[in-house]
Amino acid sequence: MENEKAIIVGINFTRDWGNSIKELEGLAKADEVEVIALCTQSLERPNTATYIGKGKVIELKEMVSNMGANLVIFNNELSGAQLRNLEERLDVKVIDRTILILDIFARRAKTKNGKLQVELAQQRYRLSRLSGFGNYLSRQGGGIGTRGPGEKKIETDRRHIEKRIDDIKNEIDKAITVRNTQRKLREKANIPVVALIGYTNAGKSALMNAILDDTQKEEKNVFEEDMLFATLDTYQRSILYDKNEFILVDTVGFVSELPHTLIDAFKGTLEEVLYADLLLHVIDISNPESEFQEKVANKVINEIGGGNKETIKVYNKIDLLDECDNLLDKNNNIYISAKKAYNLKAVKKVIIEKLFDNKINTKLLLPYERGDLVSYLCNKYIIDNLEYLDNGTMIIISLEIDDYRRLRKYEIV
Repeated sequence: MENEKAIIVGINFTRDWGNSIKELEGLAKADEVEVIALCTQSLERPNTATYIGKGKVIELKEMVSNMGANLVIFNNELSGAQLRNLEERLDVKVIDRTILILDIFARRAKTKNGKLQVELAQQRYRLSRLSGFGNYLSRQGGGIGTRGPGEKKIETDRRHIEKRIDDIKNEIDKAITVRNTQRKLREKANIPVVALIGYTNAGKSALMNAILDDTQKEEKNVFEEDMLFATLDTYQRSILYDKNEFILVDTVGFVSELPHTLIDAFKGTLEEVLYADLLLHVIDISNPESEFQEKVANKVINEIGGGNKETIKVYNKIDLLDECDNLLDKNNNIYISAKKAYNLKAVKKVIIEKLFDNKINTKLLLPYERGDLVSYLCNKYIIDNLEYLDNGTMIIISLEIDDYRRLRKYEIV
């Protein structure tokens, strides 16, 4: 297969334009594309037909010819008509930011559910751009049922895509039903959830693996790699800290201008964030664009409705800095190196404080005639120990404040 050599095209609309271009270069690299040049233009508004101006199209065509590029990547989302017009004028394959991200996701998806979500986003993207290619699509060939005016191929394609979208959504809904059932079981068992969020490649999976190694549980580590979108599927692992159990969730990373088709497709996965009791926002402090990346992640979290969740900032990769004096600042931000397993105690401390400090460890002796209370506690909590004694049921348990006050009369030493 011929190596793809790309020219990136960026239009200066916003103040974060420079960061967005750097991000696009990283995305191209993640998709194994060699970026050989950058073409920029400042515009008040995009050209309806070609997005960039006519003169810039001519300049870009010369760059493609002189530099031997076989791909042009636009940092902005293009319509179907713009993609078609640009390919006609440049005589080379043209894609936009969304197509690039979708291609990366298609490469990275490993589970059936992840692949379905990517395909759903791809099909929705294709459907929204069918009309742009309408003039190119010929009518179907002759035969029974096709005589007369016939039906444009675009209409056949539209129905095929819409049916495939419905089929995918039905499969994804089944997976969501399973996750909802699992979530209800967790809630019944009163097991809290901690979700790792953040910009792609900030080190969320590395932190999850570090926590798994630290707890010495025989849990399967999650895939991690120094590249964008190494994790697409949501991974959940059971963690035990000082007899306190919680579920740790690793989520897909974010980038700026994450396509809405992707946000919609991954809503079922991202819902795990909405049901979490605590968010750990992992930030790559060694990255010069860390502030921009932090803003990007915050924006996505707000877009999916998780902006009101209690969030702790975890600044990762401090081993790549020359110095970092503060390990816990006044805002309770944490500074760690997941790769070096450095300062994980701070992560452990904040999780226990936020999730479990409102519980009281106690030993209860419940009379046998109060079997209703035993059932209540078994349904709501994880029981540390239960024994049937001569005079009642002895339970060692960690209770929420309200339950402790209600049952304190049954407490024994």
